[in-house]
Amino acid sequence: MGRLSEAILKSDKIVIKIGSNVLSDDNGRVNELIFKDIAEQVTELYNMGKKLMIVSSGAGICGVGELNKWDRRRDLNYRQALCAIGQVELINAYKKYLNKMDMKAAQILLTRNDFKDSGRSLSIRNVLFTLIDEGVIPIINENDTVATEELKIGDNDTLGALTAELWNANLLIMLGQISGIYDKSPDKTDAKLIKEASDLDELRNSIEIGDRSDFGSGGVETKLSAAERLKSHNIPVILLNGKHEHAIIKAINDKEDGTILY
Repeated sequence: MGRLSEAILKSDKIVIKIGSNVLSDDNGRVNELIFKDIAEQVTELYNMGKKLMIVSSGAGICGVGELNKWDRRRDLNYRQALCAIGQVELINAYKKYLNKMDMKAAQILLTRNDFKDSGRSLSIRNVLFTLIDEGVIPIINENDTVATEELKIGDNDTLGALTAELWNANLLIMLGQISGIYDKSPDKTDAKLIKEASDLDELRNSIEIGDRSDFGSGGVETKLSAAERLKSHNIPVILLNGKHEHAIIKAINDKEDGTILY
């Protein structure tokens, strides 16, 4: 049994973070096949006795795809409006495909203050536990429409870590558009996938850290920071390619490569 398989199988409480570019097609619209695949995997994990939460990016890029106005996506106010439009598309896609699997979804939108204020944190925690007890899958995202700079979490890698920390999860799985962390840009032919790492400072100093994607607010650095945050709580982080069909289930069966940070 590989390290990925072992970590997933022994974890009862799992947060799955999904990046923007995993959920969209080349035109920035909702990728129906990906949502179907995620719903199937969530159902399979749920039937294995796992308790699950999803931290999902994608509101902004879904909003762009819905209006088909790419030229204004960097305008802050317009981007917030796009997120308001796209969040509807996003949650509807989750609801549609989870319902097909006889599962239910709930939407939770958060800002940094929700984690900083002890009263709000307790309320969120109680709601999350109630939803899980009822067999509902919480779909969590940053409230980009109202989040000003001082309220902004900034990226969903951090939001995934904050959620895992708040819920006392056993594992955070990040689904991105590459298979994990490489020693250099994965576009380079000699790039090597780093399959596991426990010394995150050493890892950071030994790899090339590139820029974030056009839509995603995170990158390798935010993933390492999230893993560092969770390390003190003994919560490992697994990175997998969310574009690969049934990536999590295949990882359980040692048929999918990824990176585990612990």
